[in-house]
Amino acid sequence: MSAGGGTKAVLAALAANLGIALAKFVAFLITRSSSMLAESIHSVADSSNQALLLLGQRQAARPADDEHPFGYGRSRYIAGFLVGIVLFSVGGLFSIYEGIEKLRHPHDLESGLVAIVVLVIAIGLETFSFRTAIVESRHLKGDQSWVRFIRDARAPELPVVLLEDLAALVGLIFALLGVGLALLTDDPIWDGAGTLAIGVLLLLVAIVVAIETYGMLVGEAAAPAQVAAIRQALAGAPAVVEVIHMRTLHLGPDELLVAAKIGLDAGMTAAQVAAAIDEAEARVRAAVPTTCRIYLEPDIPRAAVAAEPPAAADATPGATPDPAH
Repeated sequence: MSAGGGTKAVLAALAANLGIALAKFVAFLITRSSSMLAESIHSVADSSNQALLLLGQRQAARPADDEHPFGYGRSRYIAGFLVGIVLFSVGGLFSIYEGIEKLRHPHDLESGLVAIVVLVIAIGLETFSFRTAIVESRHLKGDQSWVRFIRDARAPELPVVLLEDLAALVGLIFALLGVGLALLTDDPIWDGAGTLAIGVLLLLVAIVVAIETYGMLVGEAAAPAQVAAIRQALAGAPAVVEVIHMRTLHLGPDELLVAAKIGLDAGMTAAQVAAAIDEAEARVRAAVPTTCRIYLEPDIPRAAVAAEPPAAADATPGATPDPAH
């Protein structure tokens, strides 16, 4: 997946979160609502997360050099993993702390109507950001479920923004319920409960983001559909007798390492072997749009070796001819 769609979704999320964070902080100063403070910190954390994702994309675009011969593609994975840490610490843990404090030492809300208005506006802006991420993801998702798309995506930006925006929308609903119930019942403890719910939600989302991006950072193979397409492309080359084994590894979201041992006819000349490898590489590049670094090792299939006449197999220096032959 190219960075284009991901960049658009990240920029939309960044613009929305900056506006939301400012509005929430103003509302917190007026209302002294802990839910508003938790949501303000949440939006600041989200804004820093989008900045991290954009920085990761910029670092990944650097060309390969002698120290990094495979480039800097994994910078995007590092940025995605850091997003999970920021969500966990700055967002989740802080919100849980604020919620517990508000439950232990509740105080009445001031100008609760202002908080409700700001939350409704924030829900509208966050919905715009979430919709942008969905639109950008839909043509890449295909027939996959959303859960499978997030699990299988090898580019971190869209899955991270989708999870962030979903958490933000649910968190805003929690904050709206907390503030609304506190106003209706005249019991500020509901505001603290809403804050605590936001913190738990952020911790759960942070764990999911960290797990998914950690797998990418450590190194994941191509998606199953791509692996099948690559194997089919290799096996379809006229000179390839069989694909003995194959390994794939994402060097970055848009760059794939393909290493395979392919079986060729034992009677081929060196020039024919080179031509066969070139054709197999061209077929792989045509089958998979991702930029590929391809390393193919030619070999003689085991079946061909087993089928060789015994005399040919024994024709080694110093061997004594069998009198029966």
